Amino acid sequence: MSDNFDLVVIGAGPGGYVAAIRAAQLGLKVACIDKRDTLGGTCLNVGCMPSKALLHASHLYDEANHEFEKFGIKATGVKLDLAAMLAHKDNTVTGLTGGIAFLFKKHKIEWLKGTGRFTAKDTVEVALNEGGTRTLKAKNTIIATGSDVASLPGIEIDEKQIVSSTGALSLPKVPKHLVVIGGGVIGLELGSVWRRLGAEVTVVEFMDEVLPGMDGEVRKQFGRILKKQGMTLNLSSKVTEVKKSKSGVKVTFEPVKGGDAQTIDCDVVLVAVGRRPYTHGLGLETVGVAMDDRSRVKTGHDFSTNVPGIWAIGDVIAGPMLAHKAEDEGVACAENIAGLHGVVNHDIIPGVVYTSPEVASVGKTEEDLKAAGVAYNVGKFPFMANSRAKANLQTEGFVKILADKVTDRVLGVHIIGADAGNMIAQAATAMEFGASSEDIALTCHAHPTETEAMKEAALAVHGRPIHI
Repeated sequence: MSDNFDLVVIGAGPGGYVAAIRAAQLGLKVACIDKRDTLGGTCLNVGCMPSKALLHASHLYDEANHEFEKFGIKATGVKLDLAAMLAHKDNTVTGLTGGIAFLFKKHKIEWLKGTGRFTAKDTVEVALNEGGTRTLKAKNTIIATGSDVASLPGIEIDEKQIVSSTGALSLPKVPKHLVVIGGGVIGLELGSVWRRLGAEVTVVEFMDEVLPGMDGEVRKQFGRILKKQGMTLNLSSKVTEVKKSKSGVKVTFEPVKGGDAQTIDCDVVLVAVGRRPYTHGLGLETVGVAMDDRSRVKTGHDFSTNVPGIWAIGDVIAGPMLAHKAEDEGVACAENIAGLHGVVNHDIIPGVVYTSPEVASVGKTEEDLKAAGVAYNVGKFPFMANSRAKANLQTEGFVKILADKVTDRVLGVHIIGADAGNMIAQAATAMEFGASSEDIALTCHAHPTETEAMKEAALAVHGRPIHI
């Protein structure tokens, strides 16, 4: 078996496996290294996909218990079979990771189960899971090792009483009281799962609103929706101690600006304070790969590092830690290695929170535009005035479009609504083509659909919505 490759990819998450497949399509001899026994990285194994399986299943359970009667459906005796729900989640993961394995065989990509590290700029040593090592010679190497769970000083995650997002996907029973440290995407999604299944959920967030970094108006309204659903939000608060005992966990927190501390008794704590790039142990210092002050790999616009032949994509470089961002970078990087011209427009990377309702965003927020001194117009349309949303009893939220005051070019779109995750694709496509709000307003949208709210918001940019 030859150990010489045109490309070696370290990491088989969304960025790494996509890069490997695209490179193989372009005729390169490719190997991909990952320490897991299944492909797909965090996203497919313990992240995006299992969490979405549980979000959908728990939403159906919640609807059956609380929403069906509004539609004239009387459902009695609805019971939770948590073991079966978790099995559905596991089956989803098995099917998806197996699909990637099939694609690797199809494209003749060599898959090595183990941990890779550089011993020279063109040499990667692999400590194989089965024992022993193997040394690969690579004309090019892509670092695609993703990210790992971040924690707080003094908090030890045991994945039983104090869990990360990984442990929160497999709790053996519904907690009576779940405390979520961190009001970002991961914390709110997993908190929503367990709230729907019967847990009392309390969120402790350092910032003044949930979903840091999103549009301010979206953050405020979404916080109100979560409270209405029964979540307790302690904002502008910092955790000072998490103490375990046989009977449960005590979480102590206090106001960020100072004040009296509070202590909550719970049985499970979810630590969801973000993720950190996984760059340690790769031998990057050995080959002189430049890093920034957040342990991320420095790259150029083409994803090349300062060391010729070594490239990096995904969570290990600057930008949002999102699977679809990594996938696009994987394709572009592979194309650049093959001599093509791969590009990713990092100004148009959508983000979605898969709660109910969903939250989706692409482009600039109002806060971004104000800070940059950009003059803009705002168009908003509430789902309360959308016919399909009213028929479905899913009227919470709105579509908000920000457009340049002079050129009318769309600069940002922000949505709270039942189908926001799908709707944001229209906004991203329009922005990629440099559309104006008038372009969206003049596009015929099918009736009745939630997407008509996008058209109405575009009309509202210039003060002429039809249905409000």
